[in-house]
Amino acid sequence: MGYVRAPQLPQDYIWFNSQPLSLSALRGRMVLLDFWTYCCINCLHVLPDLAYLEQKYPDTLTVIGVHSAKFDQEKAADSVRQALRRYDVRHPVVLDSERRLWQQYAIRAWPTFVLIDPAGYIVEQLAGEGHRERLDRRIAELVQEHRQNGSLIPGRLDAAPAPLAESVLAFPGKLLAEPAGNRLFIADTGHHRILVTELSRSLTANGRPVTEAKIQQIFGEGSAGLRDGDAATAQFSAPQGIAFSADSAEQLYVADRGNHCLRKIDLRRQQVATIAGSGQQSRSIYPHSGLTPETALNSPWDLVQVQQTLLIAMAGSHQIWRLDLDQQQLSSWIGTGAEASVDGGVEIAAFAQPSGLATDGQQLFVADSESSTVRAVTLNSPPQAQSLCGSGSLLGFGDQDGQGETVRLQHCMGLAYRHPHQLWIADSYNHKIKCLDLQTGICQTIAGSGHPGWQDGSGLKACFNEPAGLSLSGNWLYVADTNNHAMRQIDLTSLQVTTVIVT
Repeated sequence: MGYVRAPQLPQDYIWFNSQPLSLSALRGRMVLLDFWTYCCINCLHVLPDLAYLEQKYPDTLTVIGVHSAKFDQEKAADSVRQALRRYDVRHPVVLDSERRLWQQYAIRAWPTFVLIDPAGYIVEQLAGEGHRERLDRRIAELVQEHRQNGSLIPGRLDAAPAPLAESVLAFPGKLLAEPAGNRLFIADTGHHRILVTELSRSLTANGRPVTEAKIQQIFGEGSAGLRDGDAATAQFSAPQGIAFSADSAEQLYVADRGNHCLRKIDLRRQQVATIAGSGQQSRSIYPHSGLTPETALNSPWDLVQVQQTLLIAMAGSHQIWRLDLDQQQLSSWIGTGAEASVDGGVEIAAFAQPSGLATDGQQLFVADSESSTVRAVTLNSPPQAQSLCGSGSLLGFGDQDGQGETVRLQHCMGLAYRHPHQLWIADSYNHKIKCLDLQTGICQTIAGSGHPGWQDGSGLKACFNEPAGLSLSGNWLYVADTNNHAMRQIDLTSLQVTTVIVT
């Protein structure tokens, strides 16, 4: 079998976590290229596989990420730098914003792995998830073969990842305002914990309003893991969506994205318990159901509670799931499992990495992030999906206000409903907060300049950086401003944007 020599890696591109690397300098080692983009849930799923292989073959394997952007926002060096910190990517990464390496290597999908042998030839190319064992076997074979013929040159190549900046919050993903208790629940995603804060408002000496969120309780000891127990010793992994049970039990439900689990926090007893998911990622994308302890999940990203049912944005399998809290029964509710934006009933409806949920009690609203479209699903049975705004295409993104299909969003990730007909949208990669009028179908930018930054002010003068979570309480819209490691708020009366001080 004839192998093809691998195209050289560019030295004049932007590199992260190391100096520019060349295949000629890496001759004698195996190189595994990972073509990825940070919006892609499948690309996030394979990061543990890469870490496993790096740890198993530290002297003979070099992993290099080739970040080939899908969305415009992902072409910027600072955006990728933030993503590497958020997802704890420690190996070298080269920025392939214009997809030139992508084309040279004839890549067609995210993620794709290209294995290069110590002589510089491509010996394996695999697309998609679930290839850890195959890559492991192939690497082991190559180690033995090239050790025998003397072409293997062992040695360590240490990367130098940028440290996570010290801050109270780290990449907060979702949040939930609870008006009755004047509380704000925060998924402190980068710190792998859930914060319970109490809100208070005051005036500065010059009469400017200040909102403080004082931390009352912390659930999670701060490192990624899966452990039930009391608040201080329990572990989460990149938690995202939160739902609050307002009955006397005082319980929070958490989409524990990195663990592929749903967790329950008993606020009064200070206890954390796993209520669904095995801790292993489900590989099935087809609609199915089962009892909660026996049914594996796939990157649950957001939650909404409707009576005794939890509705779940299952980003990894591109579906909406439901959990019957009384019967402890889990099932896929709508979505064929194909990554697409298709309206209709359960037989054909498809989603593309749903990442945000909200409800008015009659419909479930879905931020379908990879299609940059806001969808709605009727809560009556059988459910029906329809698109409300956005192109409905995996490549139909942009930044344009308008009505229905003329609207362009860019990887929207958060939603909040306000009675009687407003749906607020975190247009994450456009760094904007928009509002959809559910009666007219008109979607307008309300806050955010469209440029990443951190600036308070009125409406369009304010700046956000990839906001991903929204929650409403009265006339206040709270925003998880993810890349700013901050909580923001919008006064819906004056449209002033200010920063919530988390202490």
